[in-house]
Amino acid sequence: MSRNPLLMLAILLVAPLAQAAPGPEAQREIAQLIGSLDGSQCRFQRNGSWYDGSDARAHLQRKYDYLLKKNQVDSAEQFIERAASQSSMSGKPYRIQCPGQPEQTAAAWFGARLQALRQRTP
Repeated sequence: MSRNPLLMLAILLVAPLAQAAPGPEAQREIAQLIGSLDGSQCRFQRNGSWYDGSDARAHLQRKYDYLLKKNQVDSAEQFIERAASQSSMSGKPYRIQCPGQPEQTAAAWFGARLQALRQRTP
């Protein structure tokens, strides 16, 4: 059976574009992760300055929206890695400090939140 080389080339060129937005489950997880800071007593450090939960939520939502437009996030893990772990400008890691808990990297904090969400959701 002969394969059409132009068809194969077209498939190879379109394949990267086929990476769709996150599925419904990933969208739900990401929304819950972003919202987990809003209304909390936790502080979010970005580039050396501390922000409250609602400011952090707004910042992370903007980064997530940008990544969606660029088709660069399709899972909660990718959201944590690409939006919620470090500054895109300076490369400095984000940090989170919640009352009664030691300060930690945002990557660790969001990773623990994601794990907890998945354990609660069958």
